[in-house]
Amino acid sequence: QQAPDIAQGVHVDRHEEDIGAGDQGLMFGYATDETEECMPLTIVLAHKLNSKMAELRRDGTIPWLRPDSKTQVTVHYKQENGAVIPLRVHTVVISVQHDDNISLEEQQRILKEKVIKAVVPARYLDEKTVYHLQPSGRFVIGGPQGDAGVTGRKIIVDTYGGWGAHGGGAFSGKDYTK
Repeated sequence: QQAPDIAQGVHVDRHEEDIGAGDQGLMFGYATDETEECMPLTIVLAHKLNSKMAELRRDGTIPWLRPDSKTQVTVHYKQENGAVIPLRVHTVVISVQHDDNISLEEQQRILKEKVIKAVVPARYLDEKTVYHLQPSGRFVIGGPQGDAGVTGRKIIVDTYGGWGAHGGGAFSGKDYTK
């Protein structure tokens, strides 16, 4: 529970649109011209892989998928006149919760064909691209039951994927006024 002195200045007897911040914040902005979203290609592709898995789970195309997933994309860049230019995807990591009735090999095949190849432009994939698909081998128990809580666990993935500066505060947690 919020201390009464802070609560009265933040949310007590206020309409939702008038709720203030219960703490200070340190804000950073970052933009790049390597993607339409003005975000680094690494984080854009990682987010799109997660979105594609959610879409294929929801529409029943891949019925064994479950909601919890983690993705990481490593891109090989070159520097040119102070800019970084993506050359190729070096590594794709996908760990996704699944039901217990599908082999690891089948999961890996389907993730590569229906998720990665549908999301990552072919010009970035080559014979040297490394795929770590379900690297732990099993991910049946997911969500808060499968980890030690979720508060503040996504501060980098929710921002620039490690490219830009970060103030350290989490966007998710127990107190939405923070």
